[in-house]
Amino acid sequence: MTYAFKTMPSPVGELTLIASAQGLAAILWENDDPDRVRLGPRTEDRDNPVLVEAERQLGQYFAGERWAFDLPLDFHGTEFQKRVWDQLLAIPFGETRSYGEIARALGQPSASRAVGAANGKNPISIVAPCHRVIGTNGALTGFAGGLAAKQRLLALEGLELAL
Repeated sequence: MTYAFKTMPSPVGELTLIASAQGLAAILWENDDPDRVRLGPRTEDRDNPVLVEAERQLGQYFAGERWAFDLPLDFHGTEFQKRVWDQLLAIPFGETRSYGEIARALGQPSASRAVGAANGKNPISIVAPCHRVIGTNGALTGFAGGLAAKQRLLALEGLELAL
């Protein structure tokens, strides 16, 4: 399968949007680890309807005009990762959850580390809001886009958390 991609500027750096025939498959960071999200070959397609709509909705989000995304999503990962990513989609705008809270919501209270690993592999950053996941003590923890980007995204949602 070949994926379509386009890039867009954002307040947290250049983002690469990637779509499959089924929907948005990834949002990658400017300096993303190439092994974090593994997808097949990509062809630039600035007119791909999913990518155009994703860029429009992300622009609204960054402008403070959108609190939820309405896009077809095509997650690629293990069943456990997909369950974690579904939990991310349930975190409301302007709220956070800890890794432990997500593990408990999955019915696996001792799986905080596994939740953290799955969170780190979330391919659809921002839309599946892994930036809303913080440490149990309220600290900002690892983030593929960098902690400054995580802090900025949370600030866009009205949350001021220190690095």
